Amino acid sequence: MTAALRDEICRVGASLFQRGYVHASAGNISVRLPAGGFLITPTDACLGTLDPARLAEVDAQGTQTGGDRASKTLALHRRIYAADPDAGCVIHTHATHLVALTLAGVWSAEDIVPPITPYYVMKVGHVPLIAYHRPGDPRVADLVAQRIASFRAAGTAIRAVMLDRLGPCAWHRGPAEASAVLEELEETAKLWLMAKPAPLTDGQIAELRENFGAAW
Repeated sequence: MTAALRDEICRVGASLFQRGYVHASAGNISVRLPAGGFLITPTDACLGTLDPARLAEVDAQGTQTGGDRASKTLALHRRIYAADPDAGCVIHTHATHLVALTLAGVWSAEDIVPPITPYYVMKVGHVPLIAYHRPGDPRVADLVAQRIASFRAAGTAIRAVMLDRLGPCAWHRGPAEASAVLEELEETAKLWLMAKPAPLTDGQIAELRENFGAAW
């Protein structure tokens, strides 16, 4: 199982890199291990050229037990897993259009882009903005965990947050699903920056809830 997860992290990393969703050594991917603990990409690693054997492995307490030195965002990943028991993979990138959106101005602090497409509503959902902190600042983990908890208390789980000027963190059951959330989010930001379309109406969103179980 661990070998398969290592390979899947590398496959998803290469796919994101080849299609321009990540660049240089920006971004990181982690997965929750079935027996406890986590795998995470090494610090300053290029997601396009990951080596399965060199992925960092850490135990449930966050102590590294193997591989190259873990990404400096490990604390953030671990807090997301603790806040959302359904999360099996977390992906963080510096996606171009999403970072550009924070520089230009997001739609709102609770929803960085409006619900402009049905697949954004169904596959991504609400994405709040996390105020700027330096890369690796441990305070970000607290803020993200608070956002997850507040949305859950309001009856709506979230699958992503946007770190101001840095990039998105997206999570889901596994690497392929988390990657799909991140890609849909980035493409929606691109559409919003290009066209500034009107959001879907309340009636259209209600229809997505009724027919597809959209959590909006």
